[in-house]
Amino acid sequence: MSLRQPAKVLWYDRAKYVFLEFCVENSRDVKVDIEEHKLIFSCLNEDNIQMYNVIELYDRVQPKDSREKRSDRSITCFLRKWKEKVAWPRLTKENHKPAWLSVDFDNWRDWDTEEEAEMALAEHYLDLINNVKDKGAPPTMDDLDDLDDDI
Repeated sequence: MSLRQPAKVLWYDRAKYVFLEFCVENSRDVKVDIEEHKLIFSCLNEDNIQMYNVIELYDRVQPKDSREKRSDRSITCFLRKWKEKVAWPRLTKENHKPAWLSVDFDNWRDWDTEEEAEMALAEHYLDLINNVKDKGAPPTMDDLDDLDDDI
């Protein structure tokens, strides 16, 4: 019987997608089955050990609009949320976190507050533009014509 173990998984949440990265270098025979409430992942690693994860998802996803991408270092899955702009507090349906699952803090953002930050930045730039406009009329620069005579 061959060895089988779960792959290390990093995940993060966005407004439209949930991203999962299965950290398996030089993977072979990759299979990703994305269902509405579950994801099943399997592959062989470079030592011929079968990596296998079954994840009961926190919320429903759209399998037809979800994808996976394999690289030499990992397999990334993009799961399209059924309900956009609804934050997932965790990846799994169950409230406990498996040992092989971690939040990808390098990519994590509080996207639900991002919109507010973008609006604040836009307002800041609008204020800057308005301040420039309020400085009065620009100088006439009539005296520059005299410089041409000196050349």
